[in-house]
Amino acid sequence: MSDNICFVTNKEPFEYTLSIISGKWKLKIIYILACMKTVRSNALKRNIEGITHKMLSTQLKELENEGIILRNEYPQVPPKVEYSLTEKGQS
Repeated sequence: MSDNICFVTNKEPFEYTLSIISGKWKLKIIYILACMKTVRSNALKRNIEGITHKMLSTQLKELENEGIILRNEYPQVPPKVEYSLTEKGQS
C-alpha cells in the first residue's frame, strides 16, 4: 500500500462539509468573517472582488440556513444588518 493514498472510512462528515462550503464565494465569505469577526454586507461586498449583490445575498442566506453565520438585524433607519460566524462556523 502506498503512503500517498488516503483512505477515508467515513466520508459523510467530509461530504457534508463540502456541501455546505462548496462554490466560489462561501469560503471567501467565511474567511472574511473569521478575520473581521462582525461585518456588514456592504463591507463583505467591497472585500470580495467580482461578487454581485444578488449572489452575496444568496450565499449569505444559504450559510445562515446551514447555521454557519449569524445575521443580526438592528431596528433602525436605515436598517443595519451585521453578519458573524456561529460556533459551528468557527469550527
